[in-house]
Amino acid sequence: MSTTMQKPHQLHFVLIPFLAPGHLLPMVDLARLLAQRNNVNVTIITSPLNAVRVRANIDREIQCGSSITVQHFRFPNAEAGLPEGCESLDTLPSRDLLPNFSKATTILQKPVEELFEKLVSPTTPTCVIHDKYLPFVADITKKLKVPRITFDGTNCFTLLCDHSLYNNSKVYENVSDSEPLVVPGLPHRIVFRKSQLPEWFTLNRGQDISILLEKIRKHEEEAYGVIVNSFEELEEEYVKEYRRVTGRKVWCIGPVSLSNKDDMDKVQRGKPDSKKEEEGQYLKWLDSWPARSVIYVCLGSLNESTPEQLMELGLGLETTKRPFIWVLRDSYRREEMEKKLMEDGLEERVKGRGLIIRGWVPQVLILSHEAIGSFITHCGWNSILEGICSGVPLVTFPFFSDQFYNEKVIVEVLEIGVSVGVENAVPFGVEDKYGVQVKRVKVKEAIEKVVGEEDEESEMIRERARNYAEKANKAMQKGGSSYLNLSLLIEEIIQLGQMQG
Repeated sequence: MSTTMQKPHQLHFVLIPFLAPGHLLPMVDLARLLAQRNNVNVTIITSPLNAVRVRANIDREIQCGSSITVQHFRFPNAEAGLPEGCESLDTLPSRDLLPNFSKATTILQKPVEELFEKLVSPTTPTCVIHDKYLPFVADITKKLKVPRITFDGTNCFTLLCDHSLYNNSKVYENVSDSEPLVVPGLPHRIVFRKSQLPEWFTLNRGQDISILLEKIRKHEEEAYGVIVNSFEELEEEYVKEYRRVTGRKVWCIGPVSLSNKDDMDKVQRGKPDSKKEEEGQYLKWLDSWPARSVIYVCLGSLNESTPEQLMELGLGLETTKRPFIWVLRDSYRREEMEKKLMEDGLEERVKGRGLIIRGWVPQVLILSHEAIGSFITHCGWNSILEGICSGVPLVTFPFFSDQFYNEKVIVEVLEIGVSVGVENAVPFGVEDKYGVQVKRVKVKEAIEKVVGEEDEESEMIRERARNYAEKANKAMQKGGSSYLNLSLLIEEIIQLGQMQG
């Protein structure tokens, strides 16, 4: 770390992301945004293999003059019973190892605390920002007497829904899975089936995971505030209401993915060994299609759908007769899926019109291409924001966790997309129990609702999507709401330091 003389009001933010791509990447984006401000130093604390994922973007940031460093802790693979090389949720060879991974994150306190002992010189941390799913950070900051802010990778709609349901348990406790329930206290009338609620509302209070979630809630309440990857123009009513009912400080500073401005940043975000020329094949293929004509499909890195459900999705894409890019990441029962594709002949039939990609893709880069006309998404919040920033309508295909919340934001609050009609959340490990929830005809119907050329409602959805893209970009520009919120956050930390000094 730098040993130069400390400048007036020089700040040192320490960021600690959770060990999963959907948590790591937006926090690294936040780190870069902070480091671009005057007199702000940033340190990211993570494991060695997660550091490799973001090395290229951080190195380019340093070359631009930002003060940003990465410190590693040793990931406790052996102690947690995990194979070497498994330092992130998406690298687990089996979902059976989820309890082991959870154990690993709970015993990280000691190695992280040892790193903090090194960080007190020459520049003592002035603020710690950590993922809320690493609650042990609260114990460390209490010892150091450093302000602590949680980073929430969701949105204020989700935070408000969770808060309301947690404090009104009678709303869902005695309701069957198929019955509708209205979430109280929201600016809009929002109705869910109980089977769509996040899994933490169905846990027994004595379970280990339930105890951990209670601890997380407690530490969230005790934090100085929360940073949210959203922007106020997107969900203004929900930002205000969440602040009002909780009394918490809330800074909306997103969409942070917009910090990746050039193509190289977009290509290597999350995969530093990716080369621009390697990704050129996707762009060349997209260049061959008219503007807003291609359907982009990606159901996330952690979602596991059965081969049967994936085939229905693929056959629905085929029936649209429209061009599409379909990303098949490390899908559930991969070999069986490949066998079904071969036996059906789908890939050969759509050759030229349909591009099926196995593995990782530079999603931000692809979505920013003018040929993309719609996005079928699993409703992870990062993906939704990336879709919003591209100005395309969304087709929602949620699986679990907060994804059904996010679907409501898109379909009912913002009205910039439509649902394929998933009725039940599909928890890890029991995918076969739910089988095929969405048939190919529903896939086609949903796509046509957002891309139909002669449909007035479709055009309105597309127009709203374009408008929110403009608002997102303005929010992140100098003078925009998210830019100003980050400035306010920095100023508050300066004032806190002066008061404590």
